[in-house]
Amino acid sequence: MRFRTQRNHMIDFLFPVALFFVFAVSALTVILLATNIYRSTTERSSLNYTAGTSLSYITEKIHQGDEKGNVSLGTFDGHDALILEQEYNDETYFTYIYTDQNELKELFVKDGVQTDAASGKTILPIKSFTMKEAGNSSFSFTCIDQDGQKASSIVSIRSTSDSERSSQ
Repeated sequence: MRFRTQRNHMIDFLFPVALFFVFAVSALTVILLATNIYRSTTERSSLNYTAGTSLSYITEKIHQGDEKGNVSLGTFDGHDALILEQEYNDETYFTYIYTDQNELKELFVKDGVQTDAASGKTILPIKSFTMKEAGNSSFSFTCIDQDGQKASSIVSIRSTSDSERSSQ
């Protein structure tokens, strides 16, 4: 009876090492691709955040205050402003949404209280914000954020003032 002695070849060592490197390179490639995809997705998301969020915020504020013609455009401390009028405990309050020093701001004050634009709470930093009446009972808003992304929205109010209601 002859016993065979097993001879080790170089391929017995190189094949598992090469297979390990192929898997390692594949895993690293997948990780790098996933990182790049994640980075571009978050960049696009942040670019759309500011302009879109400001318009969504204003749309929601209009819908919340939309009763008896209490939504209008006007001026506050020399700035164009969206003005929302509200009644609480038989007293009148105003919410002003306006831009001041490249910031979209909101200020809630009681009727007759003297205040200035710097007193408002900053909502978001922006480059520019325009608002105008876009027809009967609708407003057009355009926002350009600090990255230059532009978003526009037209918001219609459903309620009308008592004087508009009687003329219809």
